[in-house]
Amino acid sequence: MNEREFLPLAIAVLTVSDTRTEADDESGRTLVERLTAAGHRLAQRAIVPDNIYRIRAVLSGWIADPQIQVILTTGGTGVTGRDSTPEAVRPLFDKELGGFGELFRMLSWEEIGTATLQSRALGGLANATFIFCLPGSAGACRTGWDRILRTQLDIRTQPCNFVELLPRLRER
Repeated sequence: MNEREFLPLAIAVLTVSDTRTEADDESGRTLVERLTAAGHRLAQRAIVPDNIYRIRAVLSGWIADPQIQVILTTGGTGVTGRDSTPEAVRPLFDKELGGFGELFRMLSWEEIGTATLQSRALGGLANATFIFCLPGSAGACRTGWDRILRTQLDIRTQPCNFVELLPRLRER
């Protein structure tokens, strides 16, 4: 059997928070550490407040950048009045990947029980860019990366993965 060679991706990380700074952004740092340890390249990193239009402004720029293949967001997926990441991101999707949020909540159930109901994690595609929105805790980011994204963003994962779909995402 032919072993595929690892294909590093350009991944951007967006932290959505009214209070975090680069110095105390543990969830963003967790994602950056994990994606670079896996061999991928950090393309961009930003922190924006819980504001639909500020979130969309950053994401729209990254979605339009052909060099960025994947965007990971952390924060703003809960149910409080300020949590607005899903509302900001969903209108940007060309296609939603409903299974991502379902699988994330299933795996979170094993770790946090019924509290997983408060997560509105989601994934989708916009302009051939994969976007995955995770909760704002470092633990949730570890779960999302370690148990879902690490393998799906590795072309060597069989029987299938997101990376092998990249060349076909612009088909019409």
